[in-house]
Amino acid sequence: MYGQHVFPQGFVFGGATAAYQVEGATHAYGKGLVAWDEHLAQQGRFSADPASDFYNRYEEDLELCERFGINGLRISIAWTRIFPTGIGEVNKEGVEFYHRLFQACRAHHVEPYVTLHHFDSPLEMYRAGDFLNRDVIDAFEAYARFCFEEYKDEVTYWFTFNEIATNALCRFIEGSWPMGEKYRIDKALQCEHNMMVAHARAVIAYKQGGYAGEIGIVHCLHIKYPYDPNSREDIIAASRDDVIKNRLLLDATFRGSYAADTREIMDYLADLSGGKLDIRAEDIELLTKAADLNDCMGVNYYRSQFVRAYDGENDIHSNSTGDKGSSRYALKGVGEYRMREGLKTTDWDWIIYPEGLYDLLMHIKLAYPNYKKLYITENGMGYKDTFENGIIDDEPRIDYIRQHLDWTLRAVEGGVNVMGYFVWSLQDQFSWTNGYNKRYGLFYVDFETQERYPKASAYWFEQLSRTGHLL
Repeated sequence: MYGQHVFPQGFVFGGATAAYQVEGATHAYGKGLVAWDEHLAQQGRFSADPASDFYNRYEEDLELCERFGINGLRISIAWTRIFPTGIGEVNKEGVEFYHRLFQACRAHHVEPYVTLHHFDSPLEMYRAGDFLNRDVIDAFEAYARFCFEEYKDEVTYWFTFNEIATNALCRFIEGSWPMGEKYRIDKALQCEHNMMVAHARAVIAYKQGGYAGEIGIVHCLHIKYPYDPNSREDIIAASRDDVIKNRLLLDATFRGSYAADTREIMDYLADLSGGKLDIRAEDIELLTKAADLNDCMGVNYYRSQFVRAYDGENDIHSNSTGDKGSSRYALKGVGEYRMREGLKTTDWDWIIYPEGLYDLLMHIKLAYPNYKKLYITENGMGYKDTFENGIIDDEPRIDYIRQHLDWTLRAVEGGVNVMGYFVWSLQDQFSWTNGYNKRYGLFYVDFETQERYPKASAYWFEQLSRTGHLL
């Protein structure tokens, strides 16, 4: 019970990774190119090779998992390690790598939770529009079917996509990702919808295959609070932003269609950018068929936002350097993010608001009662860790994780079925727009030597995982 700070029986205490952020070997062993390879080379600021060299050091990282009581590990498969161009000929070296990795997980008593797509679409598909191009939906389903069959004896838990909203927003609203555009809300919403259709097709294929595991999707969700809860304008602004970041995805996942007010706001937002959404009857049929087939959903939670009505010019600047206070987010006709007095932020201007996780989990339970099981698939604190005399004292990270787990337990006490928590991240990793100065890991990585060192948070998390008691 929450009052005793005890987690449910069978609760997973895990760590999280993503292929492109940890594996390295981005151009080796037959792997095909992704858009990030080209984008990072053009920028010349940093490279994802060797990242954390997980391709060669996964045994070492799995030994750390076993030693520190981490019994679940989020892993993503790099699509282009399997199909170098996304379709066609199979790369046998890539296929065998994941066989070895999943078998090593079993040997170290670590359950793999496997994501098929974590921001790394094949380069040529990205150039062709990525999931705005419906041919990519076909290719993704074929890739998913191959993986389900190939790894059916080694993988029990599957997720189709990681953070559809992030993929759409960073490319089409913030414009900070490869081949990005700015302020194209219509394209962002269309991308989200099409990726949800791809998710539905993969889920249906998995169930038709009769596999004896579970499948779901991972969404990054943010509670949107009106900056002034007594302002009608701010309430509307928060609702519009909520559709972009949360409601479209949750409706598609669990309703199988868009509620009337969701669809009304979607059309309004698309019109802001001069576009129109292409949502077909056959899309809704697929979403409806898949809605009750989802076995679980992963929730990635880092922050909430307080939204104020805004009708000025578009103005977005993402803090990718840790220069505190430099972020700006304002979308004309949607809303502007504002800070509430008294709240703390990370160096990257992310509001630390663990109560938002509780509100989010309770909202899912109440608004989508057909959900079955949730995992907190990512939560953690980006921090400028210091390494002194072999000691990494990251007490702020411990406090951050403890607070979020506390509010998770409150949600469990409130009847929400949450059965796991995965720290982002297992070890320090490459970060998409931050490189290597933003660290999240339980284990410090010296990127010069690739040596791993447990942080104070690793020892704290071990006590938690061994006892199931939040202290």
